[in-house]
Amino acid sequence: MTLVTMKQTDFDTLSDERLGWACVERMLAGIRGKDAAVKAQAITSLNQSQQALCMFRVFYDHAKDSASMYYSWIAYLLQTPGYWSGVTGGMRYFGDDSMLQLLEDTRQVIEERSSKLNVPLEDASFKDLEQDHELLQAVDYLYQRFQDIAPDSLKRISMFIRSNHEDFVLIVEE
Repeated sequence: MTLVTMKQTDFDTLSDERLGWACVERMLAGIRGKDAAVKAQAITSLNQSQQALCMFRVFYDHAKDSASMYYSWIAYLLQTPGYWSGVTGGMRYFGDDSMLQLLEDTRQVIEERSSKLNVPLEDASFKDLEQDHELLQAVDYLYQRFQDIAPDSLKRISMFIRSNHEDFVLIVEE
């Protein structure tokens, strides 16, 4: 992926969330709706910093809106080859131990439920939360933790981008 072109004032003033999004928006828009091979090729064409950011955004942007989306998306990441390791690897890359621990705790809840009910991960959906009160309580708690941790993750990642802008951004004259 080529670097994103940005004016210095934009780079300096974008919020933590917007800066990370601006660095991967074009690439993610380009692979939306494409098959897995195209997505994998696009991600492997990125440098290590861009890959970590991209995988975080794949997770964060899908999971942030509700507990059911959080649950459904983590279940999807777990069953899609390369996605879970990509997201957790991204969290390790950015040194985000809190988010990494939350992801592992969520994985454990989802896999234990799947094993207990003898249901494949592919069958996990937001409807599980409507039918399983115990699961709903666990996911609500995990999602609340996600909402508490995510701002720190966004800040950590934006600080990394600002300190390593050459991995993400080509600054242009005003």
